[in-house]
Amino acid sequence: MTADGFTIGEVLNQLKEEFEDITISKIRFLESEGLIYPDRTESGYRKFTGDDVDRLRFILTAQRDHYLPLKVIREQLDRLDAGQPTSAGPPPPGGTSDEADRDTGGSLAQALEATTGDGLGLERAADEVELGLRDLCEATGLSVEEVRQLREFGVLGHASDDGGGPFDADDVLAGKAARELLRLGLEPRHLRMYRQFVDREVALFEQLVTPLLRQRNPEARRQAGRQLETLAGLTGKLKRALLARAVRDVAHLG
Repeated sequence: MTADGFTIGEVLNQLKEEFEDITISKIRFLESEGLIYPDRTESGYRKFTGDDVDRLRFILTAQRDHYLPLKVIREQLDRLDAGQPTSAGPPPPGGTSDEADRDTGGSLAQALEATTGDGLGLERAADEVELGLRDLCEATGLSVEEVRQLREFGVLGHASDDGGGPFDADDVLAGKAARELLRLGLEPRHLRMYRQFVDREVALFEQLVTPLLRQRNPEARRQAGRQLETLAGLTGKLKRALLARAVRDVAHLG
């Protein structure tokens, strides 16, 4: 750190190991959105303080680990700037949130974090979270065009929406996975086969649980839900085993 603070390149180097997706362009974007406000030298270069870096770390953690859109992050930062506790998300920059603050986590973070556990989570409603197109892009790192194509191929959204949302918690998880696959060289059209796999699998499951779902007894419907969870878990294990064997075969060919 120089007498004038950190340059944008030095800030990038500090955060790159922890946040591999961070770029100079993203830092500039967050500044343009009013989330950070580094000082400027007389020649117009940005200079960042240690507090600025902590603030950036807070923002990036909120996006990556809590899936919070910029609107929610901005509200949290405004509360922090006003000396008020935040309602959800990572510890505040330069400190840690207390237990009461963590216990009052916001609905967006809670609903999204709930989807990371084991099983399908049929007891939760994915539409507890409603995100617009821009928020989904911010949460997943996908571009608007990538979201459009993924929706076209059935990976994101619902058939009834117009492409702009609302998107739900399942879309965030699918979008984040899709983004990683796209980064590895796949294209949105390649992911269509996963939608087709799911449709065929669900059709098979439906045949097994339809007799239970037709009953008016609430316990029968709960039993159907449990059976669907079990079926999904077992077929998931089967697919992983078969895929692992196939991948090893490919690796040995190399």
